[in-house]
Amino acid sequence: MREILLDIGFTAPVIHWRGPSPFHFVAIPSAYEGEVSYAARLASYGWGVVPVEACIGDTDFRTSLFPKAGGYLLPLRIAVRRAEAIALGDAIHVRMRITGRDAGSPTP
Repeated sequence: MREILLDIGFTAPVIHWRGPSPFHFVAIPSAYEGEVSYAARLASYGWGVVPVEACIGDTDFRTSLFPKAGGYLLPLRIAVRRAEAIALGDAIHVRMRITGRDAGSPTP
């Protein structure tokens, strides 16, 4: 069983960030940046990306937060956007959880 390090819910708009290819994201509200940063120390697998479990509407998915400009971005895969009819600029409610390693797993 994994220890829950952070379990939050928030509403934020869908944004577009152009990198090597276009992506849709939800920025984690600044009020949660400290808590996410703390949990990331225990959950991150490198390069600052943080594995998360998230839920939007009826769609549960796993992804990784990306650090950006002192905050974090939650990527929205096209399958999630289609399943929940999410468009750029929509304010969506996200439930997000960061967990630790499996109990009993060796530490690196």
